[in-house]
Amino acid sequence: MSVARAQEAWPDRPIRLVVPFAPGGVTDSIGRLSAEWLSNRLGKPVVVENRSGGNGSIATEFVAASRPDGYTLLVASASQFAVLPALTPVRYDPVQSFAPISIVASNPFALAVPAKLGVSNLQEFVALAKRDDTLNYASAGNGSGSHLTMALFLRRAGIEMQHVPYRGGGPATQDLLAGRVAAYFGNPAEVVPQAQGGTVRIIATSGSTRVPELPDVPTVAEQGVAGLVTETWNGLAAPAGTPPAVVARIAEAMRPACQDAAFRASLARLGVDPVCNGPAEMGARVAADLPVWKEAVQISGATLD
Repeated sequence: MSVARAQEAWPDRPIRLVVPFAPGGVTDSIGRLSAEWLSNRLGKPVVVENRSGGNGSIATEFVAASRPDGYTLLVASASQFAVLPALTPVRYDPVQSFAPISIVASNPFALAVPAKLGVSNLQEFVALAKRDDTLNYASAGNGSGSHLTMALFLRRAGIEMQHVPYRGGGPATQDLLAGRVAAYFGNPAEVVPQAQGGTVRIIATSGSTRVPELPDVPTVAEQGVAGLVTETWNGLAAPAGTPPAVVARIAEAMRPACQDAAFRASLARLGVDPVCNGPAEMGARVAADLPVWKEAVQISGATLD
């Protein structure tokens, strides 16, 4: 069969969607939602395959080296495409090794502080940190998005705080609730429920716009700390060289998902915002993220645990 006829016939067999982490996390959940949506739209099974290890690099390298025929796709993320290459050598190039398809969902980070800290906005928090050099902050681990976002914020705000890394967002949030740490730049899904209970206060978010669940919480930039926009995202990518027509077909199949009420509700339960953009937008996002996270790694001195 000619290349042109193969592209016209695509897909004529099941598609493999590789997830870089074990089942159960946000990335895996977004991958499974996307797989179900695409299966229904493309008329062929989209089978999720979890290949965990190497902080996501094992799966990412596997897909980068796979045949570019549209039958092996990756659940990509900001972590694998922009953060990990700044932390450690990897056997793929986030720009050259992949054909971007679509960012499915994204979310910024939310800066939460114990309610008893007595600050209600970012200016008060910065002023307190300048007066008290004993303040510390939690992160979900060295090199995590929460760690790197806080490192960028501290540099932009001209303050210093002691870093206390945890093994995940759950333990970090628990110590925030207990008042053992003064701040945590966490995923909204981790801290919004706590803020609703009144134990913690969310004083800023790190995205370019406000979080829908937190319409009254200004972004970092809105509160006078310029040059800080960080978000984490998950999307779909194919090996470089995948026919553009196939890439476009997958992107167009995914685009309506973020207008679907049930799909949006599923993303909301994960604490992420719907995006469902196209290859050009995803490619631009990757290119924009690379220098941001590289700077954050350099500022933080982060290394992999």
